[in-house]
Amino acid sequence: MSGHSKWANIKNKKEKTDSQRGKIFTKIGREIAIAVKEGGSDPNNNSKLRDVIAKAKAANMPNDNITRSIKKAAGELGSINYEEITYEGYGPNGIAIIVEVVTDNRNRTAAEIRHLFDKSGGSLGAAGCVSWMFNKRGVIVIERTSDIDEDELMMQALDAGAEDFEPQDDIFIIYTGPNDFSAVREELEKLGYGFLSAEVSMIPQTTVDASDPELADKIERMIDRFDDNDDVQQIYHNAVLPEVEEED
Repeated sequence: MSGHSKWANIKNKKEKTDSQRGKIFTKIGREIAIAVKEGGSDPNNNSKLRDVIAKAKAANMPNDNITRSIKKAAGELGSINYEEITYEGYGPNGIAIIVEVVTDNRNRTAAEIRHLFDKSGGSLGAAGCVSWMFNKRGVIVIERTSDIDEDELMMQALDAGAEDFEPQDDIFIIYTGPNDFSAVREELEKLGYGFLSAEVSMIPQTTVDASDPELADKIERMIDRFDDNDDVQQIYHNAVLPEVEEED
């Protein structure tokens, strides 16, 4: 699991300290729209929608917002045609980058993503150029609290179909196969666990040390540029950036 825990930890900290909640909710709203388009507005019959709802709750999105997003998506299916597109390329020092977007204008988004790669000293590549360096896995992050028994949680997760369990100082990370993610997440949810994050992600097989301050700054600025784009949903990379101490 080398490098994976650092990746999850950094991602978790960023999400917990991100003050732009409105932007996060907008992005999740688009994911809801895609899920509704593919499987309908009833979460009981749409596992992808259930997964997005769980992600929304982990991001502290109010239930009213979630319900409104589902209704909005169901009502706009005929007028807004969102599609999911994945772009791959390289960042500073040749790090591998995957950018997942949801867009209603493929040509506009493609031009914007290419511009962001170029502006950041990277380059947009062909489909498949870096995705082979990542494994698609479900990642469930649960906060370590005094009322959670580590051994019990591990056994419950593995019994539910998880592939791996990684305890850390402040969190537990549960890894699943992409096809088992929904079942594992739903079983843990039934058992009463809450999630800091829960989603299918791209985990790098090998990582690149980005502890050099100048390189880390370039990579972080590149990630921020992608994150500021309204169409971008997720950014994955194989750089291990220095951890930033959280302020009290």
